[in-house]
Amino acid sequence: MSNLVSVPKNGSLANTNSNANFLTLSNWLDDIFNRDLPSVFTSNFNTGITLPKVNIKETADAFMVEMAVPGLKKSDFHIEIDNQVLSIFTETKEENEHKEGNYTRREFGYSSFKRTFTLPESVNDEKINANYNEGILNILLPKKEEAKQKPVRSIKIS
Repeated sequence: MSNLVSVPKNGSLANTNSNANFLTLSNWLDDIFNRDLPSVFTSNFNTGITLPKVNIKETADAFMVEMAVPGLKKSDFHIEIDNQVLSIFTETKEENEHKEGNYTRREFGYSSFKRTFTLPESVNDEKINANYNEGILNILLPKKEEAKQKPVRSIKIS
């Protein structure tokens, strides 16, 4: 038996009901909705693919987007830019059918994701390029000339 006291959401400890150790419908619902959801609900249960993580690095000349998405092909990706919004998405479908003797085994899976990013005005969207190598999608977003950081220079006082 637990020595911990359940504190109601309103924070009061005044209720000292002798039935406090019995699970009520309200306590049961609170327990369900206040706990972390199992990973089966937060990821794609067919393939284990979750929303890919993204690293964004800014240099003086560009922004570099790096996304870890192993197991895909270059042709699986679709990258678009529309009204200063960069969209990266993929959709894969897989079907396998195996017939042997008196049975047929058929498996299928579907996975997709979409990530969007609003680009700053400083990005030169005419020169964006991307490559996919060893499970990493790299997108280079070069800055416009006027937005590039200029080196520090000394100013002489006259």
